[in-house]
Amino acid sequence: MHYDVIIVGGGAVGLATALQMAKQNPGLKAVVIEKENAVGNHQTGNNSNVIHSGIYYKPGSLKAKNCIHGYNLLLEFCKEQQIPFDICGKIIVATEEREIPLLNTIFERGQQNGLTGLKMLNAAELKQHEPHVAGIAGIHVPQTGIVDYKIVAEKFAAVFKKHGGEVNLGEKVTDIKLSDDAVTVTTSKNKYTANLLVNCAGLYSDKIAKLTSQKIDVQIIPFRGEYYKLKKEKEYLVKTLIYPVPDPSFPFLGVHFTTMPGGGVECGPNAVLAFRREGYKKSDFSLSEFSETMAWPGFRKIVSKYWRTGMGEMYRSLSKAAFTKALQKLLPEIREEDLAPGGAGVRAQACSRDGALLDDFLILEDKRVINVCNAPSPAATSSLSIGETIAGLAAGKLKG
Repeated sequence: MHYDVIIVGGGAVGLATALQMAKQNPGLKAVVIEKENAVGNHQTGNNSNVIHSGIYYKPGSLKAKNCIHGYNLLLEFCKEQQIPFDICGKIIVATEEREIPLLNTIFERGQQNGLTGLKMLNAAELKQHEPHVAGIAGIHVPQTGIVDYKIVAEKFAAVFKKHGGEVNLGEKVTDIKLSDDAVTVTTSKNKYTANLLVNCAGLYSDKIAKLTSQKIDVQIIPFRGEYYKLKKEKEYLVKTLIYPVPDPSFPFLGVHFTTMPGGGVECGPNAVLAFRREGYKKSDFSLSEFSETMAWPGFRKIVSKYWRTGMGEMYRSLSKAAFTKALQKLLPEIREEDLAPGGAGVRAQACSRDGALLDDFLILEDKRVINVCNAPSPAATSSLSIGETIAGLAAGKLKG
C-alpha cells in the first residue's frame, strides 16, 4: 500500500489539504487516514460554525493571510457544492470604557487585513443592529457568516474521492518510521508507505509529530468550550452574531451569541481545561493525558500567569448563574431560565515550553513530513487556504 502522500486526520484541515493536493497534482496517489468512523467528528464538527472574517488577526500573520483567502475559497466551494450558508454579519460590542482602545485596534486590524464595509457604531447604532444589546460602542462586520462545517468536511471528502483520493476511516495511527526514501505509517489495521506524510491530527497533532521528530517542542493543551442554547421563546433577543471585545492576552474570544445553521441561538463558549483531549463532558477524564498536561513546563507557567482567569472560567462552567452573568454583559434581559443545555467542543491549543499559548498557525517541515502543530480557530474558515499552502510545500518535497 504505497502512496505519494499520506494525510493523517480527517477534519476540515486534513481533508481540505488532501483536496487541494489532489487538485494541484492530477494523478497523485493520496490517502487520508482518520481514526474515527466518520470525518469531522472533533474540532470541525463541534464548533460554533462561524465563517470568520479575519478582523482580529495580526496583519501579515498566517492566521490573517489564510483566513481572508480561505474565506473566499470557502464561499466559492459552498456555492459550487450547493452547501447552505448565510453571510449574516456580526457586531463586536464594547461594554466598558477600557475596551474602547481595544475595539479601535480591532477595527484598524480589519482595515489593514482588507475588510471593506466595516463600521464603527455608537450605542444608538448598536441598538439598530441588535435591539436588545447593551454596549457603549461597537463594530459591525458584514463579512461574518455561518455554515455547517460537518457538511463542509463531508463534501471535502467526497470531492477528494472524485479526484482519485482515498479516505480510510476507523484507523488509528500507532507508529511512524522515517527512512531516506520513504515514510512508513502503521495503523490499527494496516501498514502504509509514502513519499510524504502530512500531519493534520488536531488534538493529537503533537503526538503524531513527535513520532516523526525529536525537535517538536510544543504540546497540545485541550480547552473545552461549553455552550448553552437560547430557549425558542427567547430567540428573538438575537438577530445575528454578537461578540464581546476579546481579552488580548488570552487566545479566546469570550462568551458570545451565534445563530446556528439549522436554526436556534447558541450562547458561549467558555474555555476550561479539559481533563482529556477529547473530553467533551465535565466527567471525561484520562489520567495519562491529564498527567501529560500537568507535567508540561509551559502549562505550569500558564497556570501561574492566568490562574485567576482559569478559575473564573471553571466557575462559569460549574455555575449556570455565573455563565448567565457573563452573557448579561451583552444582553441584560437574559435569565438563567432562558438557557437550555447545549453542546461542547474541545480546542487543540498549542503551548510552548516557555508558557506561550501560540496565537498563530504553526506548520513545521522536515524532509518527508509536514506537521500542522497549531491550527485553532479560524482553521475551519481557513482550511482551503491552509490546504493550498501545504500543497505548495508538498509539491517541492515530492519533486525533490
